[in-house]
Amino acid sequence: MDATLSGRQAGNGLIAARKPTGRVSDPVFVGILWGSGILVLLLLGLIIAMLFEGGLPALREFGLSFIWSTTWNPVTEVFGAGVMVFGTIFSAVIAVIIALPLSFGIAFFLTEIAPGPLRRPIGVAIQLLAAIPSIIYGMWGFFIVVPLMAAYVQPPLIEWLGPLPIIGALFQGPPLGAGMLTAGLIMAIMILPFITAMFVEVLESVPPMIKESAYGVGATTYEVYRNVSVPYGSTAMVGAVMLGLGRALGETMAVTFVIGNATRMSASLFAPGATIASTIANEFPEASIGSLKLQALLELGFILFVISFIVLALSRLLVRSRLKG
Repeated sequence: MDATLSGRQAGNGLIAARKPTGRVSDPVFVGILWGSGILVLLLLGLIIAMLFEGGLPALREFGLSFIWSTTWNPVTEVFGAGVMVFGTIFSAVIAVIIALPLSFGIAFFLTEIAPGPLRRPIGVAIQLLAAIPSIIYGMWGFFIVVPLMAAYVQPPLIEWLGPLPIIGALFQGPPLGAGMLTAGLIMAIMILPFITAMFVEVLESVPPMIKESAYGVGATTYEVYRNVSVPYGSTAMVGAVMLGLGRALGETMAVTFVIGNATRMSASLFAPGATIASTIANEFPEASIGSLKLQALLELGFILFVISFIVLALSRLLVRSRLKG
């Protein structure tokens, strides 16, 4: 009895000794967490403020027409973001259109079809694609993809699809190799690992009982994929696609190598163009401090941030609407 009592007293003494430490460490830990969260907001706010303040003189000089004006002439110091905004959105949409079906196919193959010994090597290979630096993609695109596009892809597409009404405008022009389609193709390969990885996670999270029930009533593998797996994870898949779109919007070096860097607008997939990121990369070294050109480039950066924010807001809206539905 005395031993039990002494043991309890020792335990109470140990707890009492630990309480002061907890009283000090817990507020410190909470303070660190608050500081970490506020730091993110502070950094984001400083970046936005820097871009907005730096580009404000250009916006005052050209007005809101700076956003849609298609003139970019450093010689006469007349600048407009219309060509770059169009090229940024156009090339990113092309990338998503190419990457989406490939991601679906790869994810379905890895989760449903691929045998165990083959599944891991393919998954690792997909992950390695995400580890390749963007400049390597750009160099590979410039030296390998651009000549192949000019010699074997663009000429037959121009010949077969160019004369068609309406859609023919997308396949007209000389086969230069570099252009919007090539840039979209390179970016599609770059965002493929991100979208595929999320698709695989979503498809693997589908409860096996649901799929087995579908197989039990006679559904085929394709029907289970289309009617069970995809609807079950459609919300997360929408978020994955929008994440890939956001990644493509900000790509710089790879696009700079293969898009052609021409500040003119065209509906053709084969025409050279420019994005906001590629224009900043090309023009920034030649922009002197305090010049109107530098201010226009900073305003381009702010516009790119706004576009990315809109894409993020739209993705959250779509995800929320699907969750409520």
